[in-house]
This record gives sequence, structure tokens and C-alpha cells, in this order.
Amino acid sequence: MPTIGVSIALPEPWASELQEYRTSIGDLTASKIPTHITLVPPTEVEDVTAIEQHLADTSAGFAAFRIHLRSTGTFRPVSPVVFVNVVEGIAECEQLAAAVRRGPLEGDSEFPYHPHVTIGHHLDDAALDRAFRELETFDGSFIVNDFHLYVHDDDLGWRIDRSFPLEPVPLAPGPVRAGA
Repeated sequence: MPTIGVSIALPEPWASELQEYRTSIGDLTASKIPTHITLVPPTEVEDVTAIEQHLADTSAGFAAFRIHLRSTGTFRPVSPVVFVNVVEGIAECEQLAAAVRRGPLEGDSEFPYHPHVTIGHHLDDAALDRAFRELETFDGSFIVNDFHLYVHDDDLGWRIDRSFPLEPVPLAPGPVRAGA
């Protein structure tokens, strides 16, 4: 049975910058997890075709939106995770996540939905503290024009299987580094 996830992929330069950082602090999973904002966590599914149709139907009802990432946060002590905060686009991520988690992707979540970009997971406290400190000045934004169905491969990790475009709206182009 395939394992899928649904996420917003970060564009360059943020994707490489944050993935390289995650690798540099010893997060061995980073090389197999593209930088993203999760909409649906890893889920085993029987019928990928039904999931694809559901996601296509869902994307047709959502407009593109801006994400602004800034500073760091953590889920500790509940979960050993440090992340970059989503400070703009939270409501849009929540609405999109709620919509994709209907129908064939409906199910109970272990944790309440909180859009973020993981930069350290299952590391020792010193590495998590370092990530929290070193990226507290991170600041960047981009336009979300689509979201993606990822499929997990045991050898390659997570790979985009299909993209689902959002309705275009007149927004300033991204990525944009704040203060630039």
C-alpha cells in the first residue's frame, strides 16, 4: 500500500537553504524530505487515483496566496521538533489543509494542524537548541501557486508525484527576501 503526503513545496532559494541547514545540524532524514509545509501527513492509501481526483477538485476552489516565513518555534516538550514559523498565510494553509483532509483523506490527526517548516526533528536537545537560535532571524516570503501529492519511496524518500494548481490571483511575485 503506498504512503502519500500532501504538502506545499517551498521554492528556491528557501527550499535548498533550509534543507541544507537541516542536513548541517545532523538531521539524517533531511536528504529524503524536500522542504515543505505539510497539509496531510504521511498516510497509507489504497487508491491513489481517488486521492488525485479529490486533490484536483479541491485545488479548483482555492486561490493562490502569500506565505511569509519568519523566526523559529518548537513543539518541545510534546515533540522534538524545531521549525520556521509561518507568520502570513496561516489561515489559507488551515483552510487548504481542512479541505484536502476531507473525503478519501479524512481521518483523525495525532496533533492539531499548525503550518510550519521543520528544520530539526528527532535530534538531541543541543542540536534543536542550535537550530532554534541560528534560524531565529530567518525571514522570507513566496507565493503559493500550487500544492503537491508526494509519494514515499523507501530508497529515494519523498518525491512529488503530481502538482495541483491554485486559482491565479494578481499577487507580487516571490520568492522575496524581506528587507531586499
